[in-house]
Amino acid sequence: MVPTAQLCLVLHNHQPIGNFDGVFEQAYQDSYLPFLDVFEPFAELRISLHTSGPLMLWLAERHPEYLERLRRLAAQQRIEIIGGPLYEPILSMLPSRDRIGQIRAYSQWIEEHLDVKVAGMWTPERVWESHFASDLADAGIGYTVLDDFHFHAAGLPKEQLTGYFITEEEGRLLRVFPGSEQLRYLIPFAPVEQTIDYIRGAAEQQPGSVFVFGDDGEKFGTWPDTQQHVYGDGWLIRFFEALTDNRDWLATNTLAQAIESTPAKGKVYLPDCSYREMTEWALPVAQQIQYDDATRALRQDSAQWDSIQPFVRGGFWRNFKVKYPEANEMYARMLSVSRRLADMQGEIDPDVWKKAQDHLYRGQCNCSYWHGAFGGIYLPHLRNAVYHELITADNLLNQQRYGATPWVEATVEDYDFDGDQEVRLSSDKMVAWLAPARGGRLYELDTRSIAHNLLATMQRKPEPYHRKVLSGASGEGDSVASIHDRVVFKQAGLDQMLQYDRYPRKSLMDHFWDDDATLDAVRSGDAIERGDFVDLGYEAKLRRAADRIQVQMRRDGNAWGIPLSITKAVTMSVGSETLEIAYLIEDLPKDRPLHFAIELNFAGLPAGADDRYFSDLEGERLGQLGKRLDLNASAGIQMTDEWLGIDVALSIDRPSGVWAFPVQTVSQSEAGFELVHQSVCVMPHWIVTGDADGRWTVTMRLAIRDRDTPLNRKHADAADLLRV
Repeated sequence: MVPTAQLCLVLHNHQPIGNFDGVFEQAYQDSYLPFLDVFEPFAELRISLHTSGPLMLWLAERHPEYLERLRRLAAQQRIEIIGGPLYEPILSMLPSRDRIGQIRAYSQWIEEHLDVKVAGMWTPERVWESHFASDLADAGIGYTVLDDFHFHAAGLPKEQLTGYFITEEEGRLLRVFPGSEQLRYLIPFAPVEQTIDYIRGAAEQQPGSVFVFGDDGEKFGTWPDTQQHVYGDGWLIRFFEALTDNRDWLATNTLAQAIESTPAKGKVYLPDCSYREMTEWALPVAQQIQYDDATRALRQDSAQWDSIQPFVRGGFWRNFKVKYPEANEMYARMLSVSRRLADMQGEIDPDVWKKAQDHLYRGQCNCSYWHGAFGGIYLPHLRNAVYHELITADNLLNQQRYGATPWVEATVEDYDFDGDQEVRLSSDKMVAWLAPARGGRLYELDTRSIAHNLLATMQRKPEPYHRKVLSGASGEGDSVASIHDRVVFKQAGLDQMLQYDRYPRKSLMDHFWDDDATLDAVRSGDAIERGDFVDLGYEAKLRRAADRIQVQMRRDGNAWGIPLSITKAVTMSVGSETLEIAYLIEDLPKDRPLHFAIELNFAGLPAGADDRYFSDLEGERLGQLGKRLDLNASAGIQMTDEWLGIDVALSIDRPSGVWAFPVQTVSQSEAGFELVHQSVCVMPHWIVTGDADGRWTVTMRLAIRDRDTPLNRKHADAADLLRV
């Protein structure tokens, strides 16, 4: 009998840049290897396989025997290797040059290492915008997989989504397959028979149908509880047996074979979209909660819901850059490097340029730019990895431009695309990015020696799933649930650890507290902000000398209704790993002392390890970086990360109180809800009394250095710094 339906199984295997080596290995042992072991004996079956660039490069190094098996199966036309952008970026993040460049780079790698010419690709996270079609075509791609959700958004009914369609942009054609959301939830969670029955029923209505399952390969063993279910309990082998037993009417083919054997269903123009869950996650929190409540209520009337569901969708992926300003900061930094790289092409050593391009591409890996069911942007090691790659690319370009000569420069531009000008202080040692219009805050601080951004922090804010944390709901049970449905708490008491920040966790944030404010009150957010300096605009001007640059920022504001002026100056010097930070407060009342504090935050210095610790400036240890500190009459504080190999030392030219405490989020990952250390807050504070002229000054030095370099504790005078 000639098969009356085709099933295209499209697996997407991925691990992000910056993920731990042990996670790669565990996923290999739990998912990628056993899947191939079960699949290989079923000679009648065909699948399409996408392995992301970060994972493929790891496999080539650690398990080349796996790649040999892929090469052999591809030669036998049992596995179709499909490509995509090399380091798995969301395509809408990238300028067209990088979009095309990443796709071509991975196609070339696959052809060289697996002897396969790439014709189709996986679109990362199925985030689609209509103008992508021309770039994919220009990159040599003939077809891709999206979700049926995209096609519903274009107005196509479910009954028509039994094949592939043609779309175009500027006359360049692309074939697009609608992946079935129904199959995504059936496979591998429902009994095998339920999946076969679903396909059979649809195929009887539409003979010749092509059904596409396109989803993460990690759900076959790596997602929680699936290893036992898929392999231990034999779900996958039963599924393959069922496909083999039903091959008289159901052919299991690759995407390429489906195109060869069936005509297109027609033409379609898809709106900007992604899979259903992603559109929900991209909404602002309040609207996401409202959306969830509304759709749950509508599902109570199944007839009404079935009629309107195809027209219901959430938000737009790009708005993750609004929902999480930290994502926008990474995006802006990435575009800055991309522009520099494009501008310098042909001007520098081609091998160095190509190396810098690879680091840029690695820094475009999507996972830390958004958040949904997985940890995403809330995972510090992923954010740190992105910045590491971007800073490394920037360093390579600087080495070509400046050579070994120490240098320092200042530039002004709207770097983060918010309509206001930011200031960039840059040298051969570090880069500091400041936002005068937003409290004069320091929002990125890169140390070039280890390519690390000390301000890759994360603001704690509400998430829709925090309702589950507060209710203590648990979805654990006997059955294996989809990652989208599980509710698991990785530790007790998370409801007591939820806390939200009024402001981003950046540095040089200027606070006025009540005189009796305490560490606990400030840490918990109970302390009342008495000034208007934290988030409102400062006027800024640049000053330059032969060997240093300075941004000076001033704001006329108030605290407790008392008019005050704050001037702060940040100075960077040639060849120095130290920022000089000087403050001048003017118009202080003579009859009332004020409680003033400067907030600084430091990311990438994790808690819970003995080799990450506080010390005083003499080197005496004060505890791990997760400890709360309340120091009096202190000359400063030092944070050490022996694994990173740096000390971050804050020295102060007058006796100071210093508060320090960890900043932790309660966030969602594939394994459940967990507490994640995001940064360390250090806050020097003083009871301020003006001199005879109502003035008060302090100078701080923030030294970021390799651990073998002695700390220079000599202070410049604040007045001198403010006169640069």
